[in-house]
Order: sequence, then C-alpha cells, then structure tokens
Amino acid sequence: MWQKRAGYLFILPKFILFTVFVLIPIIWSVVVSFQEYKIFGTEWVGFLNFGDALRDDLFWTAVVNTLRYAVVVMPATVIIALLLATLIHPLRRGSQTFFRAAFYLPTVASSVVISMVWRWIFQTRFGLANYLLSLVGLGPVNWLHSSAWALRSVIIMSVLTPPGVGVILYLAAMGSIPESLYEAARIDGANRLTQWWRITLPLLKPTTLYLMIVSTIGTFQVFDQVMLMTQGGPGYATTTIVHRIYNVAFRDFQFGYAGAMSMFLFAVIISLAFIQSKLVASDVEYKG
Repeated sequence: MWQKRAGYLFILPKFILFTVFVLIPIIWSVVVSFQEYKIFGTEWVGFLNFGDALRDDLFWTAVVNTLRYAVVVMPATVIIALLLATLIHPLRRGSQTFFRAAFYLPTVASSVVISMVWRWIFQTRFGLANYLLSLVGLGPVNWLHSSAWALRSVIIMSVLTPPGVGVILYLAAMGSIPESLYEAARIDGANRLTQWWRITLPLLKPTTLYLMIVSTIGTFQVFDQVMLMTQGGPGYATTTIVHRIYNVAFRDFQFGYAGAMSMFLFAVIISLAFIQSKLVASDVEYKG
C-alpha cells in the first residue's frame, strides 16, 4: 500500500504543474469564450463570440496563413528528419553521438535567439541571404517587408532549422528494428535502397505518426517566429491564428472573443490529429 502511495507522491508535482498551467487555463478559456469578459464583471453572451469569429475576415486570413505554413512545414520537417536519421544511422557510435548532439542543439536553444539570427540572415541590405543571391547575379529580395516573401521567409526558417527531436526519435526507432530482418533481405538479394523501402520505412510508421501529430500541433501554434520576425506583417501577410488570438486578447482585451478563436484552433488540431492517426496508424511490433 505504501509503495502505491509513494508512486502518487512522485507524480504529484507534475500533476500540480499540469493542473495549474494547463488544465485550469483550458477550462477558463472554454468558460470565457461564452462571455464578454471584462475586468470588472462579465456578461454571458452564449455563442456570440463564435459567430463573430466566423464573420471576422482577419481571422480567416490568419487561418489561411496558418494552413499555408503548416502544409509546407509539417511534411518537410518529418521528411528531413527521416532523411537525416537514415544518413546518420549507418555511422559508428561515436559519429552518431556527435551528429545527435549537433542536430539536437537548436532544439534546446531559445526560439528567440534562432529567430533573431534568421532575422539578420533575411536583412535586406546586409543579410546573408541577399549576399548569397548577389554571388550568382540575383538582385536583393525584400524578405521580411514584402507581402509576397514574408510568409515564405518564415517557412524557410522553420524548414531549415534542424528537426532535432525527429532525428533522435527516428534513430532510436531504427536501432530497435531487428537486424535479422535485414540479414534475410540481403540473403534474398535486396540492396540497401530496397531494404530501406521495404523494411525500415514501414516499421517506422508509429514514429512517423507521432512526429506528424506533434508537428501538426506545433505548426498550427506557430507564434514566436512570426512575432519576432514580422509581427504579423506586412499588413496581415504573416498573421497566424495564435498571433491573431494574442492581439485580440492582449492588445484589444477581448478575452471572450480570443477564447472562442482558441476553441476553434483546439477543435481543428484535435480533428487533424484524429484523421492522421486513422490514416497512418498501424500496429507494428518489433520482435527480435
């Protein structure tokens, strides 16, 4: 009995943090979304905030921008992580450790620092991107201040930032695949590409599903990069759903309206995660 109670004591700090910083804010957001929330008193308005969101042109602009960002970044990060892990896995243990650390380092770095570095790279007059273009005879691009290029710049930054978590997870999954499967394939005359396509890729489906879901959640919640690089501009060319929610809540102080938009975002993410799990999920067991 004491051992069971001790187990609950170990998870108690995590449960308290989850309750205070995740569960309570979610419940509060749901309640507030049905109210016209004010600092001094509130008024119950039912589904009025949800109707306002559906009629808000800026909200739909943010939805379109977020979808454009997610459609490119989500598959790109998963594919890049898979290709990098495929190249690293055959290396010796020491080399694997080096590349694991190298690709995981940007993950632990502050998103603020990474965004500021990329902001310098895309600087119009003295940035690295335009300098490289000048070497091949191309003119400068107004990366962050052009409505045509601003969102593309944020997408490029996200795609080219090494997907450290994905690489680590794929390497761990590849190490769990029984070597006997590859030995049998080699006996049957399969080359490395065939082994990768017929053995490695199918057995990585659970990891791929997890990364797709996590990446989808991350791309639909993109905020730091937009806030630090473009502030949602020029105009509303890079305004995303979370950036729109932020402005409505903390600039316009319309917390009920922001809560309604956050409920839409929550519903979209849950729906996409469910669809992905049904399309990609596969029962796979690694047996030695």
